[in-house]
Amino acid sequence: MREQLPTGGHRLSPAEIDALDARWSSCWRPQEVARRLAGTTTPWCVAAGWALDLFRGEQTREHGDIEIAIPAAGFADVRARFPGHAFDAVGSGRIWENATPDELGATHQTWLRDPATGDYRLDVFREPHQGDTWICRRDATIRLPYRDIIHHTGDAVPYLAPELVLLFKAKHVRPKDQADFDGTVPHLTRDQRATLAGLLARVHPGHAWLAHL
Repeated sequence: MREQLPTGGHRLSPAEIDALDARWSSCWRPQEVARRLAGTTTPWCVAAGWALDLFRGEQTREHGDIEIAIPAAGFADVRARFPGHAFDAVGSGRIWENATPDELGATHQTWLRDPATGDYRLDVFREPHQGDTWICRRDATIRLPYRDIIHHTGDAVPYLAPELVLLFKAKHVRPKDQADFDGTVPHLTRDQRATLAGLLARVHPGHAWLAHL
């Protein structure tokens, strides 16, 4: 699914991009996010690198931020759990501070900001869905029930199924993505490997990771 980005917003300068690491340095950990979202009826899960560490049961590397995925229609419910914080829509190197409904509707990524410090605490992916069915942004024909793709740690922190996390990481394969793949695959079940292989062949035919599954 391709975004049609809204007009306006602020294009981040190279210096502002370089400063983002510092602005994310005090982001929350998964357990803090889970505490703040306790009791919500909106299905949500930790995504990206942190999700793989939750799956593996230990933190294996430093994380520059923390992402969660939610169905787009549940954003108002999630937003209400963070009073006193601002939500900025982001996309293609631009940022829309205190995003309007139209700006939110035209993007899928949202950064939660502490207005007092300007620091970012949480990255919220507002995902396409149909009711309780998740729809993959990379291929809208991939549709799975939320109950099948959200797993939980022993202390009840929800995280995205590792095979789906790796599917998203396969697009760019930055060094951290390759390290995440290498460290996670030995922990996948046979069924999880088969699922990942099938998804990769569908979304990224001929991907180098297929030879290792």
